[in-house]
Amino acid sequence: METIRAASVVIVDEHARVLLVRRGRDPGRGKWSVPGGKCEAGETFAEAAAREAREETGLDVRVDRELWSLTIPAADGREYDVHDFAATVIGGVLQAGDDAADARWFTDAELDALDLTDDLAGYLRRARVFDPR
Repeated sequence: METIRAASVVIVDEHARVLLVRRGRDPGRGKWSVPGGKCEAGETFAEAAAREAREETGLDVRVDRELWSLTIPAADGREYDVHDFAATVIGGVLQAGDDAADARWFTDAELDALDLTDDLAGYLRRARVFDPR
């Protein structure tokens, strides 16, 4: 079985809002998720997470601790080994780009009304990303 390495960032602002992107491509086209994608050759998970954040949101981030990892099976028999990291914005201007159709900030209370990728709200809440720092 082929394993595809991927990484994402969880960015929370000073108002306890998380930055989500609406996926512009499959898998999950149209669903809201954290910015992320496949690792390029030679990239660490953290490097890929920072690059994907910049490409999908226009923001430069400092990648912090790993929050969780998971394996996601794909319909074609492959699987994704995904690592999600906390991150802090250090520059840039928010603008959806690359394969993100939109990028916006959301509160914890707003998550349940969104079409999210599988169990994203659960992962965010279990990681306690909305708790005051």
